Amino acid sequence: MSSPTAVADPYVSREAAQPELRPRVDPVLHQGGPAPERLSADDLRSFDEHGYLFVENLLRPDEVRELNQELHALAHNPHVRGLEETITEPGGDIVRSIFRIHGLSRLFEWLARDVRVLDVARQILGSEVYLHQSRANLKPGFKGKEFYWHSDFETWHVEDGMPRMRALSVSIALTENYPFNGPLMLIPGSHKTFVACVGETPEEHYKHSLKKQEYGVPDDQSLKRLADRGGIVAPTGPAGSAVFFDCNTMHGSNSNISPYPRTNAFFVYNSVDNTLEAPFCGLKPRPEHIAARSSFAPLEPLDRG
Repeated sequence: MSSPTAVADPYVSREAAQPELRPRVDPVLHQGGPAPERLSADDLRSFDEHGYLFVENLLRPDEVRELNQELHALAHNPHVRGLEETITEPGGDIVRSIFRIHGLSRLFEWLARDVRVLDVARQILGSEVYLHQSRANLKPGFKGKEFYWHSDFETWHVEDGMPRMRALSVSIALTENYPFNGPLMLIPGSHKTFVACVGETPEEHYKHSLKKQEYGVPDDQSLKRLADRGGIVAPTGPAGSAVFFDCNTMHGSNSNISPYPRTNAFFVYNSVDNTLEAPFCGLKPRPEHIAARSSFAPLEPLDRG
C-alpha cells in the first residue's frame, strides 16, 4: 500500500534564485470563532480587503501610563537587560525590543488576554488562539532604528514552521504615533500576495535578524509592485491606539530622528488549529521566547471592565 501523497507547500521561500509573487491560498477571515461580536461587519470587510484595522483609544490613558511605567522599569532592570529576550540596537546598548514580555510582566500578560485585544484575534481567526510571540518595541527619540519591510508570515513559516496564514498581530501604541517618529507603515492589500524571497537561511539567523533582518526581506521590485497596487499607509493617533494586521501584510517602519519616542506592545496570536511544525528551512527551531512551541493552550480571556 502506497503512502499518501504529501501536500505541496504553497509558501516555499528562500529556495529559488529569483523572487516570486504568488497568490494567497488561505482565507483572511475564518468562520466559527468564539468571539463573534467584537468587530462589526464593516470592520471585518475592511480587514479582509486591506489586511489591517486601526482602532483609536483602545486603552485608557491610565492603562497606558501604567504600562509605560512597567516597561521603563523592565528596560532598566539589569537582570532583564541580561536576558536573551532583550535585544539592543545594532552597535549599541540601547534596548530595541524585549521579547516574551507577557512572561516577564503580569501587566503585559493581562494585556495579552484582555478581551478588547484577544477577542479580535479569536473572531478573525475563527478559533481559540495562543500567543506565538510577544514583545515590546522601543524606538527612542533621535536614535531608534528602522524595521525594514517584511511579511511576518514568511519568517514564521520558514524559520518557525507555522503551516498556514492563520495568525495576526496587534501593535498597541504606548506613546503617540506621529507621522515623523517612525510609525508602523503597511501596504494595504499586500496580505493577499505571498512574496517568496531569495537567500538560504543561515544557522541561528535570529541572532542577527532581530537587530537587522537580511534574509526573508522582499526585493525592491516586489515591494514596488505591491505598493503600486495598494499604496502605503501609516496609521497615527494617540497612545492607547492599536493596529491589528494580518500575518502576511507587508509592513515596516522608518528610523526615528525626531525628539519623540515611539514605543509599542506587540502580540502575535496564532490559531490553535495552526500550531507550529518543524521549520520549513530545515534548521532547528528558533528559541521559545521568539516562537512559542512548548504549549499551544488557548489563552483565557480577561475582562477588566
